[in-house]
Amino acid sequence: MKARKAFIVLLTAGVVGTAAWLVFFSPVLGVRSVEVVGNLTVETGSIQSQAGVPSLQPLATVDLADVETRILALRKIATAKVVRAWPSTLRIEVVEREAVAVVPVDGKAALVDRTGVVTEIKDVAPPRLPVLRLDRPGPGDPATIAAIKVVGELPPDLARRVEEVRATSAEGISLKLTDGRTVVWGGADRGADKARILADLLRRKAQVYDVSSPDVVTLK
Repeated sequence: MKARKAFIVLLTAGVVGTAAWLVFFSPVLGVRSVEVVGNLTVETGSIQSQAGVPSLQPLATVDLADVETRILALRKIATAKVVRAWPSTLRIEVVEREAVAVVPVDGKAALVDRTGVVTEIKDVAPPRLPVLRLDRPGPGDPATIAAIKVVGELPPDLARRVEEVRATSAEGISLKLTDGRTVVWGGADRGADKARILADLLRRKAQVYDVSSPDVVTLK
């Protein structure tokens, strides 16, 4: 009886040991494919390379957090989620940063997303994106974030008439229109009210339209 119990214990230990070896050390359940979803402009191969996971590395031993960190080092990737898809696939789900404005820098066009992060540098600015004039552009700059919020909330008919947005501070935002007129916008608050009032004011002849305080507007 004791011998039988000992045999069962040894057999169980052997099965567990074999299973552990298969999962954590053997290439049998290793990474055979890295699947990437959600990317639109970043090449799949670039993301796979950045992930840095060797072929046939046991899937169970892949440090998912480390892989996510490496992928987020790619400038155009906003979020990354890495999951195991048994038996042999590593699945990477990404969301790319979307450029919403252009910041001129040293004769180049820096494309920035809604958080102020530069997504890429181009020789020529895409015509569809508004131009931001900023003293200290960057994700930690309140003026940058406020200016981006303003351009993101402009109604389409007004946005088409804006040539550039100047922000000396979070409360010192102004719009330069394509016809040369200037709009003193102020802060990023009450954007809908300011846009509605401005639509009426632009029918009146003036060079400067101040809607920074929507309740008391001025024209010059």
